[in-house]
Amino acid sequence: MTTETMTREKPRTASKSLLRKGLDTLYLASGAVAALFLLAILGIIVAQMASRWMGLQFPGSADYAGYCMAASSFFALAYTLNRNAHIRVSLILNIVKGKARRVMDIWCLSVATLLAGYLAWFAIRNVQLSHMIHDISQGQDATPLWIPQSAIAIGSVIFTIALLDHLIRTLMGHDDTFAEEHHVEGEEF
Repeated sequence: MTTETMTREKPRTASKSLLRKGLDTLYLASGAVAALFLLAILGIIVAQMASRWMGLQFPGSADYAGYCMAASSFFALAYTLNRNAHIRVSLILNIVKGKARRVMDIWCLSVATLLAGYLAWFAIRNVQLSHMIHDISQGQDATPLWIPQSAIAIGSVIFTIALLDHLIRTLMGHDDTFAEEHHVEGEEF
């Protein structure tokens, strides 16, 4: 191996590690945003209770809590996938071994990536449509719906990126998404 070849290899490795760090940071940030939305739900519930005790109205509180729940759910998708915390039904994958298992793993990740991509595309189109027609919520607060729908679209895009990341790593032989040793602590039953 010549010095020239070695210098060409270094930037490629550095860019891979930079990409890996960037994706892991994206997934971690997505999980942090999901946690913030869960805290927002807590804040809304406490504010709603306090307003009832004071005899005041908090219009749209149930709607806001619902928006925060949807945002939290969608932002958490990529984070939980990368922490191997998604519930997976792998009855057939547990029976199959070797190359057939790898093929089925790739097939499952491919289908999941395509479905998540379609969900992300549809969510983005939904945000665009709601913004274009000035769609508002049915409650007293009249919130423009594109605002809470944006969280769903962003979470869906990040989830699609995470699935594509897992698919590419599996195709390259760097990852076995459904390996039994990859499980969440305390998952044993």
